Amino acid sequence: MQANVPPRPLSIAAAGPLTGEVTVPGDKSISHRSLMFAGLAVGESRIRGLLEGEDVLATAAAMRAMGAQIERRADGEWRVAGVGVGGLLQPDTALEMGNSGTSTRLLMGLVASHAITATFTGDASLSRRPMGRVTEPLSRMGASFTASPGDRLPLTMRGLCPAVPIEYRLPVASAQVKSAVLLAGLNTPGITRVIEPVPTRDHSERMLRGFGAELTVEGDVISIRGEAELRPQDIDVPGDPSSAGFWMVAASIVPGSDVLIRNVLMNPTRTGLLTALRMMGASIEALDERDVGGETVADLRVRHAPLSAIEVPADLAPSMIDEYPVLFVAAAFARGRTVARGAHELRVKESDRIAAMAAALTLAGVSVEEHEDGLSIDGRDGEPLAGTGEARVASLLDHRIAMSMAVAGMHSKRPVVIDDGAPIATSYPDFVATAARLGAAPDWIDA
Repeated sequence: MQANVPPRPLSIAAAGPLTGEVTVPGDKSISHRSLMFAGLAVGESRIRGLLEGEDVLATAAAMRAMGAQIERRADGEWRVAGVGVGGLLQPDTALEMGNSGTSTRLLMGLVASHAITATFTGDASLSRRPMGRVTEPLSRMGASFTASPGDRLPLTMRGLCPAVPIEYRLPVASAQVKSAVLLAGLNTPGITRVIEPVPTRDHSERMLRGFGAELTVEGDVISIRGEAELRPQDIDVPGDPSSAGFWMVAASIVPGSDVLIRNVLMNPTRTGLLTALRMMGASIEALDERDVGGETVADLRVRHAPLSAIEVPADLAPSMIDEYPVLFVAAAFARGRTVARGAHELRVKESDRIAAMAAALTLAGVSVEEHEDGLSIDGRDGEPLAGTGEARVASLLDHRIAMSMAVAGMHSKRPVVIDDGAPIATSYPDFVATAARLGAAPDWIDA
């Protein structure tokens, strides 16, 4: 998250089958929310399995700056003593969000209904991402904003207490915008409603109810009654399906691979990649499905299998929006032309992920056609990619571009070299070490 950190180029080479067991980091979406909601509860919450990547640590730092007491114990458990809904304090300094759009947008929702002022800053990638989709509904609730051109960071907001409850119809499917409005509604008198065009990840709704908020879901309308009192909780964070996705694809494309991924979140709003890969013929078996804190989790056994091209159903987009980059990698090894459309949201993630992956795959020897809302990819029918040789993939400070192309390198004739692997730490600090342990050949190289 620090400014002016020199890039760390990363090379990944093929080295035979991937085998072994993996426990992926805690789910990032649930990790963010567990810190925020625990920080608003009255009493002490305990969180186990928290993702300790830079994005989540940015959320922890921001909640501390606004009064929550947050401590990591030696055994890895986190303890959070909350301030109560309505109890957030004025931060003394700007809230540094690093690369985390989720932290930024959800925390803006929290601040919106408190009588405090907060300034949000971020790294170069986050500072390019527009915040207007969040500031627009929060402005209707009474918050005011002074943003950089294009509704970008740095941004200063002033909350209003009491805020005004609204009924807001999301113009695009976005769990972040939905959650921001619901979180603003926590400290707003009356009932705040969000209407979403298609279902998006519902961790906020599940967790808010678990913490004691009065929240209902009727069809496409989510309603929350404000001035809530949240109760502390014990939370076990399941494994992040987005992180698991890299190993699902890697084991599918590398001949002879057999990988077991432990404790993966199976929330139906997050399993779009699993569905798409199975449509392509991937061998992914869910074992020991079980309920953990209101969420379904399972162990996933993934074995190499020949993949076939598909037309990716557009209605899968909300449940796999973060996994498209690694799905594009899977498509590069399939038989036939895979068409993935309906994913406009990829243009405004940490990078323009459509353009970034088109350029990266082309550099590695894949035939790609770019569309405004996705890609068409001519697969190589299981044959290894050419690799990048001396050229380097432009990761654009985007952790998912870097990890996706690292997966591509695991079945390439020459190594795939990524210009900067450092952003991987934002969501998966142990990714490179895990790749080596499973049998890949990663190597940090001199810049």
